[in-house]
Amino acid sequence: MRQDLDVRLLDPDPSTAADRARLLAPQLKALSDANRLHLVLLLAEGSRSVRELTELSGMSQTLVSHHLTPLREQGLVTVTPRGRSNVYALCCEALAGPVKLLATLASLTPEGADACCSD
Repeated sequence: MRQDLDVRLLDPDPSTAADRARLLAPQLKALSDANRLHLVLLLAEGSRSVRELTELSGMSQTLVSHHLTPLREQGLVTVTPRGRSNVYALCCEALAGPVKLLATLASLTPEGADACCSD
């Protein structure tokens, strides 16, 4: 089950922007945890099982599952049963690009510094 993100960055109607902000805040809150964001960055590279996420992140299986729950509840990741395990994926391909861009902008690389807040 995939869903498209309906995002308009500039909306002339302030009440509409306020409504969108109220709807977006819980999703951004789910992304605000460093462990959750780490998992989302891993999923931006492709679908993964909990076992793969555990190995790649260095987190315990319990912690990975704990952090996937709010991401799933907010519709940011989907889960597909596959045999005896579950495979997680980003809700849609449209989310991978912005997540990767934010990671680049936040990094302390010359590319990140050049891409963000230039005078």
